[in-house]
Parts: sequence; structure tokens; C-alpha cells
Amino acid sequence: MNKVLMRVCLGALMFFSVPGLSLAGDDLKLGYLDMQKAIQATSEGKSARGELEKIFNSRKTDLKKVEDDLQTKQEDFKKKEMVLSDEVKARKQTELQQDFLKYQEQLQKSQMEIQKKEAELTKPIIDGLRKTIDEIAKTEKYTMILEKSQQGIVWAKSEIDITDKVVAEYEKTKKAKK
Repeated sequence: MNKVLMRVCLGALMFFSVPGLSLAGDDLKLGYLDMQKAIQATSEGKSARGELEKIFNSRKTDLKKVEDDLQTKQEDFKKKEMVLSDEVKARKQTELQQDFLKYQEQLQKSQMEIQKKEAELTKPIIDGLRKTIDEIAKTEKYTMILEKSQQGIVWAKSEIDITDKVVAEYEKTKKAKK
């Protein structure tokens, strides 16, 4: 989807940059920003990152305990395996497999909860940044502002990167509201 949109935008840019053609008589003014960098550079983004790291580290500690417990059970089983009856061996293996599946479920649940929390914490920041981008685009008469992403902009002049400008304006707006 992003690639298709990017191709359409680039096609439109090439069309409007043909010599002799202009975009409704205005000069073409482009900018781009790195939304992830902008989010992380805001004071709210730094706070959100700290909160997410606390949650992550707490979950990591809890999961490490479960992982260590599983490893201990596995090692105990291997030590005693030779002297156990086939029936007891099968039961122990089943228990180990069930414990491992529970661990994997905990791990997935933890990852999903962290992703959900990240989305919850960053949504207001993204909404605020988008308003700031809109204001800058209107005030400074940008034709188009693109988002730099892993698959989007391959290369662009650093002079048209407005990430720092957006963050500074966003922070000013937040301080003014307080």
C-alpha cells in the first residue's frame, strides 16, 4: 500500500515538474519528516519511552524467571531420564511441553500488551504532531510533506527535512498550553 501511494505521489511530482508546467502557478515546495524520530524527540515521547522501558524490563524479568524454571526442569528431566519408566518419561515430557507452551503464550501476551501500550502512549503525540505539520504546511506554503520511512524516501536533501522544525513547534505549542 505504501509503495503504491509513493509511486502515485512520485508520478504526480514528475508530472508537475515537467518544464513549462506548474502547479496552479505556485512553486513546488516539498518537505519530509521522520515521524519516529519526531515522536522520540518530544518530551512526551521521551516520557513514553521511559514508561515502556519500565514495563518491558519488568516483563523481561518475570519471563526470565519462567524461562530459568523451564530450563531447570529440562535439565532435571535429562539427568533422571535414564532411570524413569516409559510412562513417567512420557508424562514428564508432556508436562515440559505444556509448560513451554504456557511460556510462549505469556511471551506473546506480553509483547502484545507492550505494543498496545506503545500505541496508546504515542497516539496523542502523533495526533499533535500531525496538527503541527498541518500548521507548518499551511503557514510555509508546502505543496507536499512526505513521511520518511523504511520503504518510503530513499534519499532526499537534508535541507527539506522538517523533523526538527516540527518537534520544536510542537514543544512550543505544548508549553503554551500549560
